[in-house]
Order: sequence, then C-alpha cells, then structure tokens
Amino acid sequence: MLARLTGLLLLICAALAPLSPALAQEAAAEPAAAEAPPAGYAELADILEDEASRQALIDTLRQLAAPAGEGVAEGDPAALEAAAKAEAASLSPEPSLARRVAALTKGFAEGAVDQATAVWRGLADMADGDGRDFFSGMATWAGELAIVVGVTLVLFFVLRRLVAAVYGRADRWVLASPEGGRRWVRRTLAIAGAALLDVGVVLLAWVAGYLLALTVLGDQGRMNTAQSLFLNAFLIIEIVKTGLRGLFAGRFAGLRILPLGDEDAAYWNTWLARMVGFIGYGMLTAVPIVNAQVSLAAGRATAVLIMVLAFVYALMVILQNRRRVRDSLTARADRSGSGFVRAVLRLLARSWHIFAIGYFAALAFVTVVRPGDALPFMAASTLQSLLAVAGGFIVSALLERLITLGIRVPEDTRRNLPNLEKRLNAYVPTGLRVVRIVVLVGVLALIADAWDLWDLAAWAESERGSGLIGAFFDVALIIVLSVAVWIAVASWVEHRLSPETGTGEPGAREKTLLSIFRNAFSIVLITMTAMIVLSEIGIDIGPLIAGAGVLGLAIGFGSQKLVQDIITGVFIQLENAMNAGDVVTAGGITGTVEKLTIRSIGVRDLAGSYHIIPFSSVDMVTNFMRDFAYHVGEYGIAYRENIDDAIEHLKAAFEELRADPANGALILDDLEVHGVTALADSSVNIRVRIKTAPGSQWALGRAYNRLVKKHFDAAGIEIPFPHMTLYFGQDKDGSAPPVPLPAPLLPKAAE
Repeated sequence: MLARLTGLLLLICAALAPLSPALAQEAAAEPAAAEAPPAGYAELADILEDEASRQALIDTLRQLAAPAGEGVAEGDPAALEAAAKAEAASLSPEPSLARRVAALTKGFAEGAVDQATAVWRGLADMADGDGRDFFSGMATWAGELAIVVGVTLVLFFVLRRLVAAVYGRADRWVLASPEGGRRWVRRTLAIAGAALLDVGVVLLAWVAGYLLALTVLGDQGRMNTAQSLFLNAFLIIEIVKTGLRGLFAGRFAGLRILPLGDEDAAYWNTWLARMVGFIGYGMLTAVPIVNAQVSLAAGRATAVLIMVLAFVYALMVILQNRRRVRDSLTARADRSGSGFVRAVLRLLARSWHIFAIGYFAALAFVTVVRPGDALPFMAASTLQSLLAVAGGFIVSALLERLITLGIRVPEDTRRNLPNLEKRLNAYVPTGLRVVRIVVLVGVLALIADAWDLWDLAAWAESERGSGLIGAFFDVALIIVLSVAVWIAVASWVEHRLSPETGTGEPGAREKTLLSIFRNAFSIVLITMTAMIVLSEIGIDIGPLIAGAGVLGLAIGFGSQKLVQDIITGVFIQLENAMNAGDVVTAGGITGTVEKLTIRSIGVRDLAGSYHIIPFSSVDMVTNFMRDFAYHVGEYGIAYRENIDDAIEHLKAAFEELRADPANGALILDDLEVHGVTALADSSVNIRVRIKTAPGSQWALGRAYNRLVKKHFDAAGIEIPFPHMTLYFGQDKDGSAPPVPLPAPLLPKAAE
C-alpha cells in the first residue's frame, strides 16, 4: 500500500510539474516517476474509492506537508538528523546580502535551465511516439475542424463583403458634411454604427460555426474541443480586429478614428491584424491542442516558438518604420494648436519605437514566465492600459482646451467687476493644470496596476493609501474653497468700489477702508488656509502656533517702531484724517495720497516724486480736501490808485469767473472782500477770498489771477512792482562822467 501511495504521489507531482518551476525540478529529479503510465489514474481512482486507502493517502500527504521534524518516526535516526538540520536552518540568522544575491542568481539560472529542458523535452515528444500519436489523433478530427474553420471564415468574409457597401455609404455621408461640429456628430454616429455592424457580422459567423459543429458534424449536440477552441479564438480575435478597423479603417477615411492617411492606415491595420491573428490563433488554438494531445512541455515549446517569431517579426516592422512614424508624428505636432498635444506627439515621435519594442518583449516574456494565462493577462493589461491612456488623453485635451479658451464673463459683470475675469483666468487655469498633473499620475498608476507592477486597489484600501487619498481630496477642497472665498470677497469689494453698481461713486473714506480690508483679509485667509492644510497633511500646528506667538512677542519688543506705525495708522484711519486721492501735508511733505497701508502712506509731490512716509513720522496731518476750500488772494495797487475802484474791479473779475461754466460749478459762495490788509512799502494790499469745492482752490486761484490782471490793465490801475535807480556818480566839480554804452545800445541818431 505504501509503495502504491508513493508512486501516486510522484505521479501527481509529475503532472503538476509544468505548472510550477519548483515542481518542475522535482519532476526532473524523478524521471521514472514522471513517465508513469496513464493507468496510474485508474489506480488513483481505486484508492480514492476505498475508505482505508483514501485515509492512508491523506495521512501521507499531511506528513509531506508538515514542517521538518513533525511526523518523523522515533526510531529513524536519519530522519531525526535531517529534521534537526532543517530546524537549525530555520533558526539560523538571516543570510547576508551577498548570499541572498547568490541564491537569487542561482534560482534564476536553474529556472532558465528548467525552462530550456522543458522546451527541449516538448520538442522531443513531438518527434517521438507522443508526437506521432498527436498527429494520428489529429487526423481523425482534422477534417471536421477544417470544415468548421472553412465555413466560419468563408461566411465571415462573405458577410463582410455584403456590408462593405454600407460602410462606403456611411463614409460618403460623413465626408459630405461640412467641417466643424456637424461632421464630428456624423462621424461619431457612423463609427458607432459601423462598429456595431462589424461585431454583428462576427457574431453571425461565430454562431453559424457553432451550429455547424453541434448539429451537422460529429455526435448530435456535442462538438470537438478543437472546434470549440477555434470558434472561441475566432470570436475574440475578430472582435479585437473590429477595434483595429475602427481605429485605422484603411479604405474609409470618414470612419477612421486616428488622423492618418489612407496608405498609412491600411499598412498598420494589415500589420496589426496579421499580428493579432498569428498570436491569437496560435495561443488560443494551437497551444491548447498541443497541451491536450502531446504534453504541457510541448505546448510550452509551441507557445515560446510562436512568441519568438512574433517578437522577431514585430521588431523588424518597428525598426523599418521608425523614421517614417517619427517624421509623421513630428509634422502633426508642428501643425497642432494645443501645447499639450504638441508635447505628447513630440515625445511619442522620439520614443514610440521603444514603447512598441518593450510591449512585444513583455508579451514574449510573460508567455515564457506565465504560460497558463499569458494571453488573457496581456489582453487585460493592454486593454486597461489603452483605456487609461485614451481616457487620460481625452481629459487632458479637454483641460487644455479650457485653459486655452480661458473664461469670459458677461459685459455687465465685467463693467461692475472689472478684475473678476482677470482673477478667474489667473486661478482657474492654474487649477486645471494641477488637475491635468493628477490625471497623468492616475494614468501612470492604472498602467502600473494593469501590468502587476503595483496593486492599486490594495494600496487604496490600505490605511496609508486611503489616508493619503483622503488628505489629498481634503487639501484640494480646502484650497478650492479658499480661492472661491477670496474671489467672492475681492469681487464684493470691487462691486462696492465700482461707480457702475447703481450707488454712484463711493466716498474716499470707503475706498480707503475697503482697500485696507481687502489686504488684511487676504493675509488672514492665506494664514488660515496654510494652517488647515498643514493640519490635514498630518503636521501638528500646535508648536507652530506657539512658536508664532513667541516670535510675535520677540518681534514686538525688537520692532517697536513697526508697532507704532501700525497703531498710529489705525487711529489715523479711524479719525478719517486722509484718504487716497487727498492732497495733504504729512511728515513735512505736501502732495497727493496715492496709497495707504496699515503702516505707511504713499505721497506724490508736485514735482512727481513719490514719498513713503511711516505713520510714526506723521505728527500732524494737513488735509486740503475736506468739505470745501478757499482761494485767498492779496492784490497790491499803487498808492495813487482809488481803493474803492480797485475793489469794484476785483468783484467784476469774480463775476466773470463765476460766469464761466467750468469754473462757476466749483464756486460755492460769493466773493469775500476782507479790505485793505496792509500799507506796504510800495503798494496798498487788498485781500479777497473765494470759497471753492475741495481741491479746486488752486485752479480757480490761477484763473482768478488772470482775470484780475486783465481788469486792472483795462482800468489803468497800476500793480506796483520794484523800481531800480542807477547812479553813475559825479566828479568833484559836479560834472557827471560819461556813460559807457556798447554799440548795440546806442540810439540810431547817435550812430
């Protein structure tokens, strides 16, 4: 019984050897057991039917699966010694890096040798009796398989010829539409309809093949495995080719998704369809038949041969078309109006052949390493990668379109909020660029997950991954809300400051306070947002707040002047001492206030110089723009002139000034005549005063002075000015010396 169980266990190990490198090594170590006759399966069935034998088999399997030392007979010293060595090895410290590298290299080399041995054994089997059995067995159902293959393919091509006219009509319908949105709508509908029709043709041919195999050939209601393998392969491969025809559509430009010429589209469609058919029918039909009729090693040899041939063929085609595709992509990138699309196309132009060679190399490698599920794995990985790249490209193109177009606001909104459009076009495109980067990272993550380089789902479900994703979305939401609040507050301030809002021009004090409020609010908002973001990403802001308090105290002691500036500025604003646009004298400087902050004032003087005056330097503020102003003028007349007449002419000049529409609107009251204010050395001074709108006193004063001079000249009233008497001296005898005059000054008579 024990010998029978041992033989059956070796038989099971030999049957499982091609599925695992470790079991393959055991099978190589026991060649006699690996070549057990098929009658062992019947013996295994007999053992499983007998309860005592089945229990003995279970006990044996458990002893083999138990750790070293367990289940060893007490009287077996060799077994006990082996168990002790195994236990000591398990308790030994972790090997060094050099030993681990050596073990890894050894395992890789042994695995390569095992794979080569399995391939060679499979080829030998095909040349020996197993191969002859395979070919003899294949002859029994080759005719039926040929009938199924022929009928399915012929029906498929006939149906495609029949629907070709529909494709041509759809192509002409698309090309007849004008360029623009209407053509895109027609093209989308036509491509979708052609794809559905193409899939329908494939399904009809597939169903016809199944009906033929089930009802006509062989036993009624039963079909050969090879026929089922071919039909399933036909369905999968032709649906994949349907996708290729939608991308390239060699004969119908209107139904083509990719922007290629007719010649290029036909070339790549033919090459890829040929590659898909060769790999698909080989891996989905030929390899399973060899596995079933010969051996798993022979099937693996067939799979390796198919993938090596496919890789060599793909490498030749890629290298032959490297320059051609590069030039085509570069030309298309130069014609593109989108910066993102242009950058992507130029990157593909430089490295497309690397991606293509890497893909086919990965396909061949996976076929050798994972022969059982190589094709399904590559198909699923390729599909997920293509969907990720296509989705990412579409989203990125839409984002690029939005970034390029910008944001436009209605004319009324632009008039009331003049900076809203500019502010939106500053923040929104930046946010869209960040979203585009996130999309790129997501596409790379999906591609890595598709090729088993990274388990995206497990990472997302882990504590670290879920925490990082949650923190990212929280931070993004906080930043978006902060930007939205800032835009709303800044727009509200602009709305209040705009004269187009219906409330008229805001006052100077309101302008000043709203401007200061906007600046202070921005500082507070940025600080709070930064604190909340730091808290969300896991940084403890408690020490930061405490440190900021200590730092603020230190700054308060070290910069008392700054604190004084801020406090003085607060009180000046509360007292409404000045506003932007006022003409003031502050800190010994007279000029127009252009800017007010919480610590300083910006003044531009008459000469155009700009002065920044800290509020701590402002002991007194003289504001020339409060409520009203006066033009105060003193006009001197000669002592011989009549004072009353002079006053009448001053009044006449004022009336003429008030009659002027531009100047009269700025005069707030009648002329005030203060009378004679001084009997000066050479003039009698008369003072008058004109009440004006604030800020208009200087312009009205200049205009009034012009009119006074005009009226005094017309009345012959002298305005005294300094006189100079030249004394040339005299001799002792009383005669005056001659006056030396140059020739140009001599009278004409003297000449």
